[in-house]
Amino acid sequence: MKRQTFSRHAGFTLVELLVVMAILAMLVGLVGPAVMDQFGGAKTKAAKIQIEELGASLDLYKLDMGRYPNSGQGLDALVNKSGSGGKWNGPYVKKGKVPKDPWGYDYVYKSPGDHGNYDLSSLGSDNAVGGEGEAQDLHSWE
Repeated sequence: MKRQTFSRHAGFTLVELLVVMAILAMLVGLVGPAVMDQFGGAKTKAAKIQIEELGASLDLYKLDMGRYPNSGQGLDALVNKSGSGGKWNGPYVKKGKVPKDPWGYDYVYKSPGDHGNYDLSSLGSDNAVGGEGEAQDLHSWE
């Protein structure tokens, strides 16, 4: 019968574990910001898609009502019948409520718009006019 012997070097030393942990920490430090940038870009893309979908809903509203909702009615006209004329056939948005932008703010709607029949915008993560990156304004006319 052969006897098993364990050598003193069978496991990892504390220094080896610390080196591996330091390397992992450096990798996370390098990769983490890139992942967060992609996450921010995803919110911007989602806002652009929502603006397009709301635009399509506004076009359906116009087909039924003969006009776009005015600024006073706002986007709520897509879910609640207001005013007269035409045949309201809503709600025109999914789930029966106007979505907020990906940062949790209301979309800015103006009709008649400065750039067309209506202007629809998200003011980005800072909810203020202007900005860069995630804080940039997104518009229906761009």
